Amino acid sequence: MVRTYLNAKLRDLASTLTLCVAICSAAQAAPGVEVPTIKMDSHSVAANFELDAVIEAVKQSVISAQISGRIASLDIKAAEQVTAGQLLLTIDDREVVAGVQRAQAQLIQAEAEMRNARVNLDRTRQLQVEGFVSKAALDTADTQYKAALGGRDQASAAVRQASLAKEYSRVTAPYDGYVSETMAQAGDLATPGRSLLVLYAPHPLRAVVHVPVTQSAVALEGGKVEVQVTDAQGALHWITPTDRQVLSAADPIAQTILWRLDLPETGIKGLVPGQQIRVRFSAGAAKRPLLPVSAILYRGELTAVYVVSGAGFVLRVVRLGQQFGEDGVEVLAGLSPGNLVATDPIRAGLSGARPAVSQATDQTTKR
Repeated sequence: MVRTYLNAKLRDLASTLTLCVAICSAAQAAPGVEVPTIKMDSHSVAANFELDAVIEAVKQSVISAQISGRIASLDIKAAEQVTAGQLLLTIDDREVVAGVQRAQAQLIQAEAEMRNARVNLDRTRQLQVEGFVSKAALDTADTQYKAALGGRDQASAAVRQASLAKEYSRVTAPYDGYVSETMAQAGDLATPGRSLLVLYAPHPLRAVVHVPVTQSAVALEGGKVEVQVTDAQGALHWITPTDRQVLSAADPIAQTILWRLDLPETGIKGLVPGQQIRVRFSAGAAKRPLLPVSAILYRGELTAVYVVSGAGFVLRVVRLGQQFGEDGVEVLAGLSPGNLVATDPIRAGLSGARPAVSQATDQTTKR
């Protein structure tokens, strides 16, 4: 019984081994899969590049205090819309009012002294004509009158200055806009130069982009600059700025040059200061080493291609650059001109895969 069971198992094992040998023999006898290839070469493409930009309000102001005093009331909040001349906050003006009253009192005193000096000058002039006083006395009276006149003018200017300081206690909006940030609350101490709030006008807007120094010359030579915005239907499209300003100095740390691109007031929707958008620079045509996107193998952090080596393929890591749509993707490093690259990296990775020589020749002549 046991011997019969063992004989059955041995027959099954022998059949399995025979089947495995047959499969392996067939696999070894079968030819490897042929993979089309393409020749690595440079092609003329539009030398465009895109950078991130930030939307900025052309009219944006940091409202600061011009006098010292406690903030009596804050009449607006962040994100609130305001109109030109609207009261934003009030600073305690009791000290300023006292200064105005002091200046007015000094003006009254100066005017009285000026009138007295003028009467004295007229009297001295008449006495000098009649020969009762000398010419020196007349000169002294004239000098006193001019000094009194200057004192009156100085006191009058002090009154105007104090009145102006009183107006500074009421902080108003310089133009129509929105309050983006408040940096003080009622009860805080306001001092000259201290920032109280930030105000901006919703239109016009501009895009601010930092262009690397290495690409700034190319961008200037190309001339064409476009900004990606959203239209009234919510679709993305490219528009041309109405004007641009390019700073003549570079940032010493970031090594970038600031570009300001003024946007039209029509044809855009939903843009707010601080929003990030894309800016495209056109720099004419240039030759770039390109490969089809289908020839690139992505495995996690690995970016590679299969390159013809002998009768098969080897995997080679590459560094990619900008994509040019149907023209392909730029290869920055990892390949040399003339390398044959598999157009199907999945099939090229199979065991026994080999390049299709006739198809490789056809692919080379296509571009």
